[in-house]
Amino acid sequence: MATNLFDLAAEKLESSIDMDRLTSRGTLRIALKEAGLDANKLTVPQLRAVFEKLMPKELDARGFSNSAATCRRVMDEIALSAGALDIDTSTSPDDVFKRLGGN
Repeated sequence: MATNLFDLAAEKLESSIDMDRLTSRGTLRIALKEAGLDANKLTVPQLRAVFEKLMPKELDARGFSNSAATCRRVMDEIALSAGALDIDTSTSPDDVFKRLGGN
């Protein structure tokens, strides 16, 4: 079960196409690295940008078809699931400081 946004995205990617767990996590890590993002500090807007701009290319390189549609579907599922996991997706300064302060 997903405990953070990276895990959730990798799980959704794995279940959306015929991809094993190691490949889905590795492919996502490569795209995040290319974007200069940390998997442990990932936000939904950052993930959306990765799935819109970088993941289709990564999936195409691995021989998966309809990669853009797959990425849109995965992000739709993530948007629905992120709230269920109580993942705080707000990036406003006030909300960030509240999370840092534990309030």
